[in-house]
Amino acid sequence: MANLIVRNVDDRIAQALKEQAARHGRSAEAEHRAILEQALVGTRRRSLADVLASTPDVGRDEDFERVDEQGSEARRVFD
Repeated sequence: MANLIVRNVDDRIAQALKEQAARHGRSAEAEHRAILEQALVGTRRRSLADVLASTPDVGRDEDFERVDEQGSEARRVFD
């Protein structure tokens, strides 16, 4: 494992790290590792398929059918 040294950290940040570590019941060093892990590798981007699969069921398909006005072309939404 690698060792990291962070220099010139503002006193307010160091104090906030110590306080957060105490709330989580771990050392400031362990808290720092947890913060780095979450920030750099902890968040996985969801695929579009995952996002769509998690969309709640809000109605029947026919509720969302496109209805063309009689005698005119359907309005293009994205033009």
